[in-house]
Amino acid sequence: MSLSVGIVGLPNVGKSTLFNALLKRQQAYVANFPFATIEPNIGVVPVPDNRLKRLSQVVKESEDLEFFPPEVPATVEFLDIAGLIAGAHKGEGLGNKFLSHIREVNAVCHVVRAFSDPDIIKQGVNDPRTDFEVVETELKLADLQTLEKQKDPGNTTDKDQRAWWDVVQKLKEAIKKGLPAREVELSEEETKYAKQLSLLTSKHILVVLNVDDGDLAKATELEIGYAEELGLNKDAVIAISAKVESELSELSDDDQKAYLKELGVESSGLERLIKKAFSTLGLITFLTAGEKEVRAWTIKNGCNAVLASGEIHTDFMQKFIKADCVNFDDFKVGGWKNARETGLVRSEGKEYIVKDGDVIEFKIGA
Repeated sequence: MSLSVGIVGLPNVGKSTLFNALLKRQQAYVANFPFATIEPNIGVVPVPDNRLKRLSQVVKESEDLEFFPPEVPATVEFLDIAGLIAGAHKGEGLGNKFLSHIREVNAVCHVVRAFSDPDIIKQGVNDPRTDFEVVETELKLADLQTLEKQKDPGNTTDKDQRAWWDVVQKLKEAIKKGLPAREVELSEEETKYAKQLSLLTSKHILVVLNVDDGDLAKATELEIGYAEELGLNKDAVIAISAKVESELSELSDDDQKAYLKELGVESSGLERLIKKAFSTLGLITFLTAGEKEVRAWTIKNGCNAVLASGEIHTDFMQKFIKADCVNFDDFKVGGWKNARETGLVRSEGKEYIVKDGDVIEFKIGA
């Protein structure tokens, strides 16, 4: 499945700088003035996964190949969306463009300013909590407009229409009280109707604290503190220095490790951001390994083998016979050949729930 994350926030909080660092090249036009980004810049970023290199080595050795199979990582699509200002829901600034682009993504990544550079214009920016609340308020007001445009079906005998209208009313009352749609308790049936409304505040969120490089060593402490202040799960908050990420993007792998060690952190902001995105959205990856390629595939946690096979090709779902599965730690010892000889391959059926790191070979009928 494709994963798309929209990077949003007030002007000059570091959105485009972060985006450029994620892509490791200057795809977004970064300038020190509001609305430098007019249309959303879109880039596909590979998900860091050290398992792929090991899989490639194992396949080469176990299959007596003269080459390493290419590595194809899972990806995340990032959209750098124009800066928002108060009044966006009424079309202020670039509000209409901003809101329409958010509807297209799976998750919303709020970038808030927590760095202290006095040379960067601080237009409309106050503090992380206030900045987050400004954006959230605009999204809630936009959702309220959407809900108020819905037409009352009246005294209809159509049960679906009545149930749908009940959900509209329930969401409207909650948002009027300041709750985002994602926090409204809905049954499975109600959730089905809510999805038809495409509400902005129903999307999963991440909050990126754009901090000074000196604050990275205490990132966990900052994340916990701001999560409590914002009323969010700590897994939804991540402290990153967009400036450091930009600098890292210009360095070799060895120099990156040395620089991170000097800053007192173990992994880059990119790696931590993607891990939190996966966690927030409930995603995992399974692996395939062969001469053609070694590859990571993104699926929802709790996905069964048939649905997972459909990520490779939709025809696989109809022609599914079984899934041969091996745990990654077992597979990396000697590949498919060793796993089969030692009885480590499990033949799983349609309802098998795929686990993160499963190496799978699907058996498909004609």
